[in-house]
Amino acid sequence: VQLQASGGGLVQAGDSLSLSCAASGGTVSTYNMAWFRQAPGKEREFVAVRIRSGGRMYYADSVKGRFTISRDNAKNTMYLQMDSLKPEDTAVYVCAAGTSIWSERENPQAYKFWGQGTQVTVSS
Repeated sequence: VQLQASGGGLVQAGDSLSLSCAASGGTVSTYNMAWFRQAPGKEREFVAVRIRSGGRMYYADSVKGRFTISRDNAKNTMYLQMDSLKPEDTAVYVCAAGTSIWSERENPQAYKFWGQGTQVTVSS
């Protein structure tokens, strides 16, 4: 599966941004689709996941209530709607796909396929 992330940019605190992750060579509905992010000097951090079976969603506490993960099966694309952005949301956002069990949803090692990342910068 090849994943192509897009939609990043420079915004101000409080603004919104929508990221996309287009998949090819596989179907998003058959994978757990997740977003991770990595800020300079920090480890990769789990952001959100949509589980393939049943579509259950799970968010990191730091983004809960502000970010929404979704997918469009017809477009074979996953999205991350980010509202009320904060400077601490600044990072490279990467999409990933895997078939791990629920308990491994936050573990980067549980995802087999990764996109190239898109930069999100939030100014104060």
